[in-house]
Amino acid sequence: MGDIAKGAKIFKTKCAQCHTVAAGAPHKQGPNLNGLIGRKTGQAADFSYSLANVNKGITWNEDTLFEYLLNPKKFIPGTKMIFAGIKKENERKDLIAYLVDSTK
Repeated sequence: MGDIAKGAKIFKTKCAQCHTVAAGAPHKQGPNLNGLIGRKTGQAADFSYSLANVNKGITWNEDTLFEYLLNPKKFIPGTKMIFAGIKKENERKDLIAYLVDSTK
């Protein structure tokens, strides 16, 4: 598992412009990530997802996020998410640790 504090910094610099993790907060350009772990792709209420994301049908967990965050467009071809990915394994682990902790 990664470092939550380092993951929070990564989220702030690479994710927060499009996502929030705050319970009840409105969606931004991307969906609110609160409740992400254990949720199927494309299922955050009131967010307009691509069909590719809705139809992917996987459940978000540490393993699926690890693969997705490497290259989102490869993992879900046709996704609307405009993000190149995080190539460094330790940075992905840190971000996932933060997401697991902050999206409960």
